[in-house]
Amino acid sequence: MHIEFLVEDFSTEETLCHLLPNILGDWITFNTHSFQGKQDLLSKLPNRLKGYKAWIPDDYRIIILVDRDNEDCQKLKLKLEKIAKDAGFVTKSLAKSKSKKKYQLINRIMIEELEAWFFGDIPALIQAYPKVSKNLDKKAKYCYPDDIKGGTREALQEVLQRKGYHQGGLEKLKVARDISPYMNPTENTSKSFQVFYRCLLEMMEFE
Repeated sequence: MHIEFLVEDFSTEETLCHLLPNILGDWITFNTHSFQGKQDLLSKLPNRLKGYKAWIPDDYRIIILVDRDNEDCQKLKLKLEKIAKDAGFVTKSLAKSKSKKKYQLINRIMIEELEAWFFGDIPALIQAYPKVSKNLDKKAKYCYPDDIKGGTREALQEVLQRKGYHQGGLEKLKVARDISPYMNPTENTSKSFQVFYRCLLEMMEFE
């Protein structure tokens, strides 16, 4: 099996490139394709999927991964589902409603942003940035990574700058390169990460 990942930015692509080999093992190949933000991905997605549909083999899968940001999660999911359906793909959500119909595409939304995945793995965060408190996840604000108020990107910048890192502003790509090599998929406490992780495991079992 081979999986094509379509993501909205370089930092998500960088994170996946470190995480996926540990999850997928040696027998599943993958490619990652990043865009210039979510709107760029959404605007190009219809033609991109139509292009895939013209040649994609049966053992290929496509996973689309975007941040929710401030959008309504259900509306964003419906938008992604419609684009996929219009291109002729059966999505995982549609397959569920059709009882065991085989799917080839999965839409996944990161609630709220990629940085929630980093807050979900405090040991990895500390290995990348040793000055950060080892008890960070014990503080009420950071207990539930996907529910951090004020934006996870802003929260991570605050945490790192308080310890002398990223003084010129959070460099998302550098953060991804620093933290993702240490991340442990099975221990991540981010709900959105675990949904993504489980969907990969289910896909592998399905095969």
